[in-house]
Amino acid sequence: MWIKINSCLILVFILISFEGYTQKTDTIYHTNGNVLTGEFKKLNYGVVSWSMSGMGTITFETPEINNIKSDKQFEIKLNNGSLYFGSFDTTRIDRKVKIILKNGSELLSINDIVAVYPLKKSFWLRISGNFSLGFNYSKGSDVASLVSSGNLTYRKRKSSLMINWNNNNTFQADTLSATNINLGIGIERVLKNYWSWGAAFGVSQNSQLGVKLRLDYTSLSIIDIVYNNWKRYFVSAGLSVQQETPYNNPEKSTDLAGIITTAWKVYKYTDPKVWVDTDLAFIPYITGDWRYRVNFNLNPKVGIIGNDLQIGFNFYYNYDSRPPTDSESSDTDWGINLELTYSLH
Repeated sequence: MWIKINSCLILVFILISFEGYTQKTDTIYHTNGNVLTGEFKKLNYGVVSWSMSGMGTITFETPEINNIKSDKQFEIKLNNGSLYFGSFDTTRIDRKVKIILKNGSELLSINDIVAVYPLKKSFWLRISGNFSLGFNYSKGSDVASLVSSGNLTYRKRKSSLMINWNNNNTFQADTLSATNINLGIGIERVLKNYWSWGAAFGVSQNSQLGVKLRLDYTSLSIIDIVYNNWKRYFVSAGLSVQQETPYNNPEKSTDLAGIITTAWKVYKYTDPKVWVDTDLAFIPYITGDWRYRVNFNLNPKVGIIGNDLQIGFNFYYNYDSRPPTDSESSDTDWGINLELTYSLH
């Protein structure tokens, strides 16, 4: 047991150490005249993550940037949906940067750049994500909730592999009284301009809604309605195969359903820094009895240590117009939990 734990710790140490020894030869020129040399780790929602020798990783907002210089290769997304793959070079024009492409170059305004991700060769350095942990307890009712959630994204050219999970367990005294568990694996492929395609496989359980096991296989078309330095709003629609096993009945049911989702992600520059993620899904069943489900999530967070550590709450609401038969289930499940979140890369 201890050998396995020590091996995991050594592996994590090696990965972190390897990350620290990557070349820090990128340069950012600030609008106030300061020049920083380090490693350009990423830009997302108006926030640049920048690694410097002896200082670790720092963050700052895009309005502070006047010019960028880097010979490394990046994936660069603009607010009009365009996607470039190239390196950065400086210009003599304030807040204009030159993108060096394979067959030429492009002059771009820094204000038009909404996301930058380095095309790293290391598997570890291609991964980013969040880890959250929450706990609530009421002595009067002797009810406690333990929540863990997170997501990991592995990026390649024009595509991303994503894993997300959440585990919401409610205990009363020493008994597990309710569970709400979700695990999803998906891929998203950038197509043209504002369009993307996605596919996902999900596993879930919800004792409140009477679902012992649900498997879903989903294919979606995604369009960005708004995507800029501080917010993203997108809509997706597609089809999903839903396989469901209720409590108190071993028989499975398989149905075809439509799915329409909308999501809004926003970041506020000024202190205190605030992140708000929210999404809404409507799932009408095409086969079987008329039925529809609604899932809503709201997750606002406030930065407490830079942009890496945040505190906030997670609110979820699930509705099923026709819960599984042969179960004493409700048609509604909701909850709210305080969470501490750490952002990786």
